[in-house]
Amino acid sequence: MSTHESDVHTLSQELPAMFDGMKLAAVATVLYVIVRCLNLKSPTAPPDLTYQDTPLNRFLLKSCPQLTKEYIPPLLWGKSGHLQTALYGKLGRVSSPNPSGIRKYLPMHDGATATFDLFEPLKDHPTGEDITMVICPGIGNHSEKHYVRTFVDYAQKDGYRCAVLNHLGALPNIELTSPRMFTYGCTWEFAAMVGYIKRAYPDTQLIVVGFSLGGNIVCKFLGENRTNQERVLCCVSVCQGYSALRAQETFLQWDQFRRFYNFLMADNMKKIILSHRHSLFGGSSLKKIDMEPSRLYTATSLMQIDDNIMRKFHGHSSLKEYYEKESCVHYIHNVNVPLLLVNSGDDPLVHDSLLTIPRTLAAKKSNVVFALTLHGGHLGFFEGAVLFPQPLTWMDKVIVGYANAMCQWEKQKPMCQSGESSCEEEKA
Repeated sequence: MSTHESDVHTLSQELPAMFDGMKLAAVATVLYVIVRCLNLKSPTAPPDLTYQDTPLNRFLLKSCPQLTKEYIPPLLWGKSGHLQTALYGKLGRVSSPNPSGIRKYLPMHDGATATFDLFEPLKDHPTGEDITMVICPGIGNHSEKHYVRTFVDYAQKDGYRCAVLNHLGALPNIELTSPRMFTYGCTWEFAAMVGYIKRAYPDTQLIVVGFSLGGNIVCKFLGENRTNQERVLCCVSVCQGYSALRAQETFLQWDQFRRFYNFLMADNMKKIILSHRHSLFGGSSLKKIDMEPSRLYTATSLMQIDDNIMRKFHGHSSLKEYYEKESCVHYIHNVNVPLLLVNSGDDPLVHDSLLTIPRTLAAKKSNVVFALTLHGGHLGFFEGAVLFPQPLTWMDKVIVGYANAMCQWEKQKPMCQSGESSCEEEKA
């Protein structure tokens, strides 16, 4: 065999091996990217809790095991905050129920019409008391969203009446009756719903629940006036950002793709606003509020929409003033009822720097517990073994578990505050 033929023969043997090596390298690279993107090596752990050592908090941690046990998300994708957030945004919840409620309409002082849906409990509350959960959903959300329906159904089955605010302008089949829609921190509609519940059910006690933007609204509402805390047993806020002004800069960063999420939320807000274009921009209302609807079409961020439209509903002179006055960070320290603040460490919408607010508050105020999970995304908190999540999430369970503990505490408060160990042991 000639030297030339020998070289060709050797090369023909090496090529398959070379291609096999390239395939293995490509597979290894893909697997590495999957492991990194899905965060598969991240551990699971119980929530990181910040709280003061008080009889109430000791009772709470014994009575609400979700706060002290390991939160285990679905193995293959649950450790990715992006996938948790995306699945919440697209699916809402798995096998969502359809609870039956009655829609209520409340005329507001400025001509607007607030609406909320009322769901009666499906059984007596374990304490025998009349308890109503007043619920404020996330941005642009309402009682028909899957995650809200799932939670309401779960709460009803545990003996709670539920009242769910429909953000002004969020329901596609309800027309606005004034040139105004919901904003980041306007508490008027939520206050109207709470007022209705207190009048219609004079013996009921309230548990306040807020999701995301709704968390900001409910904490601001409670802190605005001490009378707003009357007949309130406790409050739970999940995945809020506490300060819109501080969050503004982080929403323009590409870290954790927040700029992309900002664009998606802005696009959704544009659709909601444009669906009410006649009520908001028609006739004399455009001149009176001095809006600029033409800039809405080119807006690529929530800040642009807030500056050109949203802040003008309440006459704020600047975007900074709007964010300052509508953020709960300036009111939450006035809340004296038991308060559970829940956030996720991998929430792509809430920057880690914002979490110093609830952590500092819980360290200073004995009524506040701050729970930070490693995983969960934004309003995700799905649970499950490997691939398919369970219908109920960790978030659903922890809110009802916390509410149950607070109701038990209220019923046995004199005995618990006296320091008798039998109180904690009985309900542990």
